[in-house]
Amino acid sequence: MNTKTVIAVAIVTATLGAGAQTPAPPAPVAGKATLGVALVEMDALVAGWSVKRDLMGKAVVNDQKDRIGKIDDIIFTPANEASFAIVGVGGFLGLGKNDVAIPMRQLKIQNGQLLLPGSTKDALKTLPKFEYAPRK
Repeated sequence: MNTKTVIAVAIVTATLGAGAQTPAPPAPVAGKATLGVALVEMDALVAGWSVKRDLMGKAVVNDQKDRIGKIDDIIFTPANEASFAIVGVGGFLGLGKNDVAIPMRQLKIQNGQLLLPGSTKDALKTLPKFEYAPRK
């Protein structure tokens, strides 16, 4: 069992065990929306990626384990879905670096590394440069 699974099982066990002895207090409510994470959402939460721990600043490698870039940002859609990773490619100390947008569905976590299968640094450099839209 991996660490995420062990933590999820411990949380579920503690929650169910506590519920058997005393009723759980009602979930906090803001307006009409329940706050926090429901028990049924815990599996998805534990199995998901942490932007801070698993993504930001992490190297992106290809199938040959060559470093091809680094995650500089994650872009969320208006529907609150993580859609694109902004990968910094090339350059030295930020000079000459290109930021490119890679769909999140193309990234994989394999052996603790972010893998972009079928990619090369040169191929990423040919992608259109990502630039942030001006703030309104």
